[in-house]
Amino acid sequence: MARQNKKSSPACAACDIPMEQKICFTDQGKGPKGCPTVSHPSILEAANQAYATSGVNRFAHMASVQEAHCYANRDQKPYVMQPCKTRIVETCEFAKKMGYQRLGLAFCLGLASEAGTVGEIFSDHGFEVVSVCCKAGRSSKDLIGIEEEDKIFRGTDESMCNPVFQAMLLNRENVDFNILLGLCVGHDSLFFKYTNVPTTVLAVKDRVTGHNPLAAVYQADSYYRKIRHPDL
Repeated sequence: MARQNKKSSPACAACDIPMEQKICFTDQGKGPKGCPTVSHPSILEAANQAYATSGVNRFAHMASVQEAHCYANRDQKPYVMQPCKTRIVETCEFAKKMGYQRLGLAFCLGLASEAGTVGEIFSDHGFEVVSVCCKAGRSSKDLIGIEEEDKIFRGTDESMCNPVFQAMLLNRENVDFNILLGLCVGHDSLFFKYTNVPTTVLAVKDRVTGHNPLAAVYQADSYYRKIRHPDL
């Protein structure tokens, strides 16, 4: 399939229009060439029509309500944003708003300790928790053709991460909502592909920054300059 003309493709990440002047922020705003708000009315209409379906409408409604509830003192004028909810509290509150009772927790074995605490927190909030680690099943990396040089522990029959198994197990357990904790890049994508229920991410894996990938982004012009120059 032919790629879209690059000049007309959305590039919101590169938009340099000040926030208060963006067309996606105010109806008096403006957008650069290729701005999706002004350039793709038919796709926007189709997307907005999708919210008419009952399941999508309720999910989006509760997500937006939860978004507002993550800020305190919204009755003050003028309002200065005051965030007040951590991600795990936000996740618990949203799941309660949706009436979920049974949560799936798919986690990396390297975050087993954190997963234990997370599971306890969800249980303390009244949820049933079904948890599956990435190495469950102990399928060999030989199954997907991993050569010795591409193993972490060479010379061993190394178990592979199995996000498909994690997703299928949680599907079988009829969970209402999944939470991912620390799955690798790519493994998380496979989980999303095979799960049957809505899924959110509590934390992603970043082996260098203590699972805070934005640390490198925040310092991309200082201590992490090398990430801007991968060929040097």
